[in-house]
Amino acid sequence: MQTKRENTRRGFYASTGRRSTVGRALAGLMLALLLPAAWAASPASASPSPAVVSPTVASKEDINPESATAVSDRALARAAHYMASSANPLATRAGVDMLAAGGNAVDATIAMQMVLALVEPQSSGLGGGAFLVMYDPAKGMLAYDGRETAPLAARSDRFVKDGKPLPFWDAVNSGKSVGVPGVLAMLDMVHAQHGQLQWSRLFAPAIALAEQGFEVSPRLHALLKENEYLPQQPAAAAYFYDDQGQPWPAGHRLKNPALARSLRLIVQDGVSAFYQGDIAHDIVEAVGGHAVPGDLTLADLAAYKAKEREPLCMPYKAYQLCGMPPPSSGPLAIMQMLGILAHTDIAAMAPDSLASVHLFSEAGKLAFADRDVYVADPDFVHVPVQAMLNPDYLALRAGLIDKARSMGRAPPGDPANMLAVRGQDSSPELPSTSHMVAVDADGGVVSMTSSIETAFGSKIFVDGFLLNNELTDFSLSGVDDEGKPVANRVEPGKRPRSSMAPMIVLKDGKPYMAIGSPGGAAIINFVAKTLLGVLDWGLNIQQAIALPNRGSRNRFTEVEKGTALHVLVAPLRAMGHEVREIAFPSGLQGVVITPQGLEGGSDPRREGVSMGDPPG
Repeated sequence: MQTKRENTRRGFYASTGRRSTVGRALAGLMLALLLPAAWAASPASASPSPAVVSPTVASKEDINPESATAVSDRALARAAHYMASSANPLATRAGVDMLAAGGNAVDATIAMQMVLALVEPQSSGLGGGAFLVMYDPAKGMLAYDGRETAPLAARSDRFVKDGKPLPFWDAVNSGKSVGVPGVLAMLDMVHAQHGQLQWSRLFAPAIALAEQGFEVSPRLHALLKENEYLPQQPAAAAYFYDDQGQPWPAGHRLKNPALARSLRLIVQDGVSAFYQGDIAHDIVEAVGGHAVPGDLTLADLAAYKAKEREPLCMPYKAYQLCGMPPPSSGPLAIMQMLGILAHTDIAAMAPDSLASVHLFSEAGKLAFADRDVYVADPDFVHVPVQAMLNPDYLALRAGLIDKARSMGRAPPGDPANMLAVRGQDSSPELPSTSHMVAVDADGGVVSMTSSIETAFGSKIFVDGFLLNNELTDFSLSGVDDEGKPVANRVEPGKRPRSSMAPMIVLKDGKPYMAIGSPGGAAIINFVAKTLLGVLDWGLNIQQAIALPNRGSRNRFTEVEKGTALHVLVAPLRAMGHEVREIAFPSGLQGVVITPQGLEGGSDPRREGVSMGDPPG
């Protein structure tokens, strides 16, 4: 992917980082000309594919933050040369339009993220962060870090009161939980290095939909109805609810002119409009004006930098697993799990068998035990990545698994002689995230996971978008019960640990599969299950995604409620597992590249879809 920016927007910047008046006028004119007719004229609710099935709403007791409120059948999607896959049909359509116009996977991903900020506001957007891994045919695997950072005033006792950690929801629903958003800075960096289409063109679909309106989905309606905290924030309540305080019903056309204005500013002035301009002032004012104010400053926003990091890769049988390195724990834990399971005969087992679910859960316990001790922002603490993936170490960890009996709670290992000085982080990590994949006709692949943390983030709504609560991904306490410092404690400028797991699988040195999911800490189990499904059990990507979710995060064993795994509950308990049947929501999106073309899969538990150019 070579950079081919049309009228490179950096050329319009003055030395102050702002465009001249003439530059802004030209950019506005160019944006108007670039609004595709399909977006400007067709109804915003038009389905991009007749194959999309209207979802049904789950029962009330199944609804929790980012729970499985939409369940519908999904068929394997096929394409000849390019494909986009995201959590919403309108976003996927925007990505496909960029690919059809000659854009690459980076362009498609940016367009999808901007639309998701509008139509799936509970999960990601301008006020959050993201991790992106990509395969560039000329440069190979690359990884980009757009994770949020703690304000410079942040300290390890940020979420402690009277010597005790704050109740989790008190920490979430406050100005203190907001980190410096990173997704825009990261996408700007990636586009500068790899983008082909003009920056303004990538924002056009989202701007058109924000101004014309989009139909509230059943999922968005259900999450609005069940959220008790969002209506308590006046700006959010004014947008998401009617005059009687009722959530907008499914099918209601919702417009967001404030987001359209923000996106136009970012097109005209670049990301400096967000990090240094009027939007930055509005963010700081909103965070400081909360009933529980935060300490985010203009200096924090202006200082934010996205990072390019070395991708994390590990050989696995005939494949190379690649993904985001720390501060994400996701790919690292998944690689540990698969490396451990390679010492078992799980590949020969039926996916939903008792033995398979048992082994998978035990491997997850071992990986999560290590994750909770060793993984944090590598710019602040040493993360012994290579020691954690050492084949001899993984073989030792696999030796702790008893085929007939659960180990209960797994102990952390000590791959680098650090256990004596590291505390254990037991803070929760709840799901509110989105994943997207794009594959272009030139062989470029992007896998990106984007998040604002819990459903609707901090609930602080400013300039048409929600701000994250990612700082609660830090340990709420700086030390564990033994007084040992926790690696993932709050520190000024630090990035909180994540479980987001955008991954690309290589075969013979070329991309074979791209995958990722929302789901908080359970992302690790969701993605590991799907990788096993495709790489070991011979399933296609849609079949692997649809497999019932299962696993353990080293607390208890989880099986997806209302699935075929129900029959395993009693046998698992007989083996010593503490079992809970839960909604276990995922939102997997993935693409597999075959000699016959592209195959896409979307999670039936959400509203996503995969689309591309017609096969054959």
